[in-house]
Amino acid sequence: MHELNQTQIAQRLDQLTELSVELGGTHDTDSLLERILIVAKSMTNADGGTLYRPSADKRFLNFNILWNDTLGMRQGGAHGAPVSAPSIPLYDAGGAKNLASVAAYAAHFGVSVNIEDVYKADVFNFSGMVDFDRQRNYHSQSFLTVPMSDHEGELVGVLQLINAIDAETGAIRAFSSTDQRFIEALAAQAAVALTHQRLIRQLEELLEALVNLINIGIDEKSPYTGRHCQFVPELTMMLAEAVHATETGPMAGFRMTDADRKELWLAGLLHDCGKITTPVHVVDKATKLETISDRITTIDTRFEVLLRDAEIAALKQKLAAGAAADPARLAAIDAALARRQGELRDERDFIRFANVGAEAMSAEHQQRVRAIAARRWTGPDGVEQDFLDADEVLNLTIRSGTLTEAERKIINNHIVVTIRMLEALPWPKHLKNVPEYAGGHHERMDGKGYPRGLTGDRMSVQARLMAIADIFEALTAKDRPYKKGKMLSESLRILGQFSLNGHIDPDLFDIFIRSKIYLEFARRNMDEKQIDVIDETLIPGYQP
Repeated sequence: MHELNQTQIAQRLDQLTELSVELGGTHDTDSLLERILIVAKSMTNADGGTLYRPSADKRFLNFNILWNDTLGMRQGGAHGAPVSAPSIPLYDAGGAKNLASVAAYAAHFGVSVNIEDVYKADVFNFSGMVDFDRQRNYHSQSFLTVPMSDHEGELVGVLQLINAIDAETGAIRAFSSTDQRFIEALAAQAAVALTHQRLIRQLEELLEALVNLINIGIDEKSPYTGRHCQFVPELTMMLAEAVHATETGPMAGFRMTDADRKELWLAGLLHDCGKITTPVHVVDKATKLETISDRITTIDTRFEVLLRDAEIAALKQKLAAGAAADPARLAAIDAALARRQGELRDERDFIRFANVGAEAMSAEHQQRVRAIAARRWTGPDGVEQDFLDADEVLNLTIRSGTLTEAERKIINNHIVVTIRMLEALPWPKHLKNVPEYAGGHHERMDGKGYPRGLTGDRMSVQARLMAIADIFEALTAKDRPYKKGKMLSESLRILGQFSLNGHIDPDLFDIFIRSKIYLEFARRNMDEKQIDVIDETLIPGYQP
């Protein structure tokens, strides 16, 4: 039996210690498993090794890594060729445990199996191994199979070593009891590392699921906002990658790691999470008079009352004139009625027009709304009153868009809620900037943004990236209830003006245009009718 001296034992202990440190710092599962197998082979001077992982349904052992030095075989892991070996069933067709396979046996019972010579063993079925040897002119002899289980006893893998080689003679030897104890210790360490990775992955998946849960809630409230929550992170990452690839200019030093990318992506997904608290009738306010329904129908009804009142008044005049009335008199009454009803219909059409949000409502149109509002009429209750009440006038004279100042504050408050929600979470170190990135996309370079009035030098590059993505997506969005999606050229013109007036970062805007991010995003997500011919020389703030 191969025995170790004190020096060799000390060396193995050092290997275990070094592996323990390495496993704690490795985040890639394939690299981790590969390192486990390498150390196990080195520790026992094994010619070959296999690492199995249980399938998702726990019914098979899948070959994850398959290495053999003599055969020059490197399959699986971080650097090997694809694994070609078939999976090992853990159960037969009837559901009984597969105990014929040594790896399956070790997996079921959680015990190590140490075989000195597989050709002399009659307990397990090694027919597959015999075929393997015959096809490759190889001789398998000693086997050490060790299960790996987590802290709850759940199988996380099986480590199998083949043919321990005597360092002095080169002959195949059995795996010693000392070999077995060291590999069991190594397997225990490996199981902890794999479990640690699995728990981290599950926590990350849970976090992403919770993020999606929030966005589903927003989407159910408003499908328009839901689309925005999907496209802003997409566009943010497109621009971020372009900035990452930039090698000249003010942004040449910006670089991202994979962890940075994940942090920015999460921030993009959560940038409007505060809208889950914003009333739907404000988020989706399609017209100026809309609340739960569009109150323009109520005003239309008033106009119908006035039209009928005018008709009734004309009929009364004709009736008072009598049967022998002068035809000219009757014609004059009809003409007056037509003029009056024409004026009312014209005013009704104007109020309908005023109800639709526009880029800017002129002072003359605002004054006309107030003049119509001041007209006195008798309502259904018989009381004389102004034709439009104060709230209707307030809404119909909104200068830009469909929101009153109070409603705009409600909308703007979503970013305050977003920051408060995100800052309340115990973010791990690698995600600690999510609140700042997500909460800064309404800030401006000149400090006139909200909610904190930060200037560009106090904003991260990531927040400035997201600001551009947020604005461009909003300009081009074709599914908003209160506006049509703008043409691509108009959206770039507006964004270019923003780069000149201190709204967005001009250096990032330059990369946005120069790298054709706008065009890539447009082709992916915009209506093709919105994508017109772009002359980049005409875009404000951009120098080709």
